[in-house]
Amino acid sequence: MLYLTGIIITFFLVVILASKRNKSEADKILAIWLFCTGFHLFLYYLHYQKDFASFPFLLGFELPMPLLQGPFLYLYTSALTNQNLYKKYNLLHFLPFLIAVLFLMPFFTLPFSEKLKVFENEGKGYENLILVLYGFILLSGITYALLSLRKLSKHQKNISDQFSSSEKINLRWLQYLILGSSIIWCVVIFFEDKYIFSFVVFYLMFIGYFGIKQVGIFTNQTIAENLVLNISSNESIEIENAAEKIKYEKSGLSNVKLQSIHQKLTQIMKDEKLYKNPDLTLAELSQKLNIHPNILSQVINSAEGKNFYDYINSQRVEEFKKLILLPENEKYTLLSVAFECGFNSKTAFNRNFKKVTGLSPSEYLK
Repeated sequence: MLYLTGIIITFFLVVILASKRNKSEADKILAIWLFCTGFHLFLYYLHYQKDFASFPFLLGFELPMPLLQGPFLYLYTSALTNQNLYKKYNLLHFLPFLIAVLFLMPFFTLPFSEKLKVFENEGKGYENLILVLYGFILLSGITYALLSLRKLSKHQKNISDQFSSSEKINLRWLQYLILGSSIIWCVVIFFEDKYIFSFVVFYLMFIGYFGIKQVGIFTNQTIAENLVLNISSNESIEIENAAEKIKYEKSGLSNVKLQSIHQKLTQIMKDEKLYKNPDLTLAELSQKLNIHPNILSQVINSAEGKNFYDYINSQRVEEFKKLILLPENEKYTLLSVAFECGFNSKTAFNRNFKKVTGLSPSEYLK
């Protein structure tokens, strides 16, 4: 009953994703991933029920299926964080699965009765092939889990380089997805199939519950929400495609030019107080200065010794220190003044204020 529940939930999530309007690349990858996972769970259910006679041609097809999990996790992570820039090579990630299928073809072409005997005798005659396949499955799963974590770490760094506020950028969905997949691979190493697939079912239930709660995963997401969830896809592609050009420009950016841009930056922040926009991004600020975002990022890093996130929030802290001393602001709470300076949460305000001054706001006022 547990496995059947997992199958129903999985295909229900696939239907939700398939019916979603304006599906992103990540949505499509997740839908195919869930479909393959549901199909794999169905194959195990037939094995568990000893009902392969109903689908004799499917017997044994579950053996290479785990080789799909790692690539799908990696590609979904890449797409969701807008780092999937070499799409034409995506299918190469599934080459190990195809190779495994080819090696298993002699088994697949056997009559059903003979295949059933092999299963009943725990793979007799195919022991070495199954052992090698198991090794490659573990290697694939662990490698792709690590690669996905690396992608997520890179994206987290990009957030600090691109955004002035991270409170609305919710990466928990992806963190839980990668963590859950990693735990499953640990379960694969130490436990037998019935425990592995039981854990997979609970994992799928969690994906359904948390994914539906998470804005934009199984629901249609507004443009504004999409902008704060991820770095703009077009912007990421532009930056990545121009990487070599920008690298050259950075190396050729003279100190005089750097100081000139920094002076313009300082002046525009003083005159227009752009940091008061709680959702200010590096791209928006670079447009104001009419320079490439990577150049502006280099200027901030070199002249201020900070990333974009820390630079903007230090500006907000300095503005707060000025405003809080004005007599007309005595009637307002600290948080009200903080919001006026561009902070969008109490947590962000307290964290950044202490980071800049070494004191909490109340300690500073005393």
